[in-house]
Amino acid sequence: MHPPPPAAAMDFSQNSLFGYMEDLQELTIIERPVRRSLKTPEEIERLTVDEGLSDIERAVYLLSAGQDIQGTSVIANLPFLMRQNPAETLRRVLPKVREVLHVAGVEMQLTAAVSFLTILQEESVSIHAYAHSFLQVILLHLEHRDTGVSNAWLETLLSVIEVLPKETLRHEILNPLVSKAQLSQTVQSRVVSCKILGKLTNKFDAHIIKREILPLVKSLCQDVDYEVRSCMCRQLENIAQGIGTELTKSVVLPELIELSRDEGSSVRLAAFETLINLLDIFDTDDRSQTILPLVKSFCEKSFKADESIVISLSFHFGKLCHGLYGIFTPDQHLRFLEFYKKLCTLGLQQENGHNENQIPPQVLEQEKKYISVRKNCAYNFPAMIVFVDPKNFHMELYSTFFCLCHDPEVPVRYTIAICFYEVSKLLNSGVYLIHKELITLLQDESLEVLDALIDHLPEILELMSTGGESSVQENKLSSLPDLIPALTAAEQRAAASLKWRTHEKLLQKYACLPHIISSDQIYYRFLQRMFTIMMTNNVLPVQKAASRTLCIFLRYNRKQEQRHEVIQKLIEQLGQGKSYWNRLRFLDTCEFIIEIFSKSFFCKYFFLPAIELTHDPVANVRMKLCYLLPKVKSTLKIPADKHLLQQLEMCVRKLLCQEKDKDVLAIVKKTVLELDRMEMSMDAFQKKFYEKDLLDQEKEREELLFMEMEQLEKEKQQNDGRPMSDKIFEKKRRDSKTATQSLPKSIPISLPGPSSVSPSTSKEIKKSKLIRSQSFNNQAFHAKYGNLEKCASKSSTAGYTPSVSGLTKTSVLSLTDDSFRTRSASSVPTSFSPSMSLPSTSRGTANSVDPKSSGNKDTQARKATLKSRKSNP
Repeated sequence: MHPPPPAAAMDFSQNSLFGYMEDLQELTIIERPVRRSLKTPEEIERLTVDEGLSDIERAVYLLSAGQDIQGTSVIANLPFLMRQNPAETLRRVLPKVREVLHVAGVEMQLTAAVSFLTILQEESVSIHAYAHSFLQVILLHLEHRDTGVSNAWLETLLSVIEVLPKETLRHEILNPLVSKAQLSQTVQSRVVSCKILGKLTNKFDAHIIKREILPLVKSLCQDVDYEVRSCMCRQLENIAQGIGTELTKSVVLPELIELSRDEGSSVRLAAFETLINLLDIFDTDDRSQTILPLVKSFCEKSFKADESIVISLSFHFGKLCHGLYGIFTPDQHLRFLEFYKKLCTLGLQQENGHNENQIPPQVLEQEKKYISVRKNCAYNFPAMIVFVDPKNFHMELYSTFFCLCHDPEVPVRYTIAICFYEVSKLLNSGVYLIHKELITLLQDESLEVLDALIDHLPEILELMSTGGESSVQENKLSSLPDLIPALTAAEQRAAASLKWRTHEKLLQKYACLPHIISSDQIYYRFLQRMFTIMMTNNVLPVQKAASRTLCIFLRYNRKQEQRHEVIQKLIEQLGQGKSYWNRLRFLDTCEFIIEIFSKSFFCKYFFLPAIELTHDPVANVRMKLCYLLPKVKSTLKIPADKHLLQQLEMCVRKLLCQEKDKDVLAIVKKTVLELDRMEMSMDAFQKKFYEKDLLDQEKEREELLFMEMEQLEKEKQQNDGRPMSDKIFEKKRRDSKTATQSLPKSIPISLPGPSSVSPSTSKEIKKSKLIRSQSFNNQAFHAKYGNLEKCASKSSTAGYTPSVSGLTKTSVLSLTDDSFRTRSASSVPTSFSPSMSLPSTSRGTANSVDPKSSGNKDTQARKATLKSRKSNP
């Protein structure tokens, strides 16, 4: 606390006292509205209602003698009263509502319009009863002096028209509409008549429309007020769809042509937009002889007219070119394309270095309109690629695409980023032409642009890496040297901002990278960053996204040494970390491991480190582990994992006996009941778990094939004296894609392991295994990670009996051969330097293994593991 100021510092002069008095007066002024808002006893008495009244009686009383706010509350509660007691509400409450609405204010009118619409949508009464009780009230307030109130009642009426029978529509709405649409009525009345006519057209037969509705339509199209003409023009689209093609050509089209030459700009704009929306109705002759000359004239005069017309033209330009595509001559095609290019750069020629404060307001307003035009052009860019043919993209539209990607305004770049995936799909084999623009948008200074781009980033990168013929694939992949720096810079820029959702989304999309770039590139450029985010970021969804992406990176890593370093770091820095927050993230990672990897992988590396957290000093960690235990147990198979089941039972028993935290103990008891209900999963296939076991076996086979692939690569390097190129490997993996389409159908029931392969196995067999392993890697991503998403829901379950007695404590296997050892300090980044051997459990044995007896080859370790599994039937 700060010491009080000395007495000498306090000023009690006359001027100072006057200043204090002024401050006090200001405080009293602030408090006055509060005092005035307090109710007097008389007002409180008047607002008090007898609690013994029923809902209906209370509503009648408040509408009769209450204040406006109480009446508004009753009207807002009208749908509830209709559901509770519709007969009494219609008989007693609704007449009072009609009386109140005659003198009601804006708020009560708006509330009534919403309540009437809600009653209609909830079907509290029959349509006949609704029309009899509510329709006249709605029609009465259509011409309210307040525009907002009038529009609210009109929206309610348009919804009512959808469900009313034809006879009611004709007598209650159409017949009075003839007088409401006359010139003697107000402009508001005629505008309302236009909107009602547009809705009524689809409800009557053609002869009634031709005899009673179309004359009114023609009359309103020729109205003296431009607002009425514009409103009626926008309803012609609905009318055309209701009267058919012939009447549209003979009645609607002439009116649209005349309105397109109207003196009012808003009327011309409405006519132009309606023509574009009706292009599909007109035949080729009408398009070429009538509409095309009209559109050409409209485009030529657009820059001389109001900018709002140019904005509308730019927004509908793609649809316009698509609708008129078949009737363009080469010269007309070129003129429309040049016009589009001009729109894409509109306003850029007038850029200057002046400060915005020095620019006149009218110039700023004009620049905003130009930005809207360029944004609309970016929105229509995919349609223009179709217009010029993707084969001509480089010659006709690449420079325009470059300008849109480098536009100085964020809304333009944001829109082109949204369209980037569509552009990539349309270009197909020519997608390499826009590699540089992808890098540009990834490096954009605005996170809004990055957020729009990463929505389809996996699909874009896949098109970039696989588009075109395989013969030029290497050149296309090598033309993206800036991709990895751009991706890392984008992630760092998102991490430094406050927009954590963008950061989370980007980390989730990075899960596609194993299909795009090499395993080493991911290991050295992205894995450590995922660790850093998991341990230092303060946003939980971001940490979880980084954890899951790291697990996918680990899943598709092709070097066993790197895999073990990552696993060791997960256990040391997260599972055994000093911060309880890191230990919680380790449990999240275990959940992702169970989802993504095979059951044997989790049991081998993560089962024991996970259940060790039952001794964690922090209650939250023990609580989270209890929630995870059913999934942990679902990874066990009997009898191979009997010793692990015993370890799990011992940990749960200790929790039941020693847990002191009441919240954790309650969850432990629930977990024990859930574990007890789980059925056992056996080593042999069971009919009820066939699909789940088959999926797990497929994942386990993929993991074994990854190890065999690594061994084959090492042998190739020794024989050839040079490393296998990642690009050549990716090419072979893609070439083998077609050979794996039927692979899941032919998976055998028994799992072949490396132990079944003799030392004299031929190189052809090893190469076939390499191709299969490559195809597994490729197939998983082409299925859009379908296997990864299904794993969580397809985990096998096993039975559990917490009361089993006589369990013997089982020691844990620790396999530490040369393949598990870490690299030398000279070849390993400091961030991945290991300091301990990996904890590992082996299925099918309960004896501890001497680390020295594991052998010097990683294949020997795998053989020992599989042999131990086969020894247990």
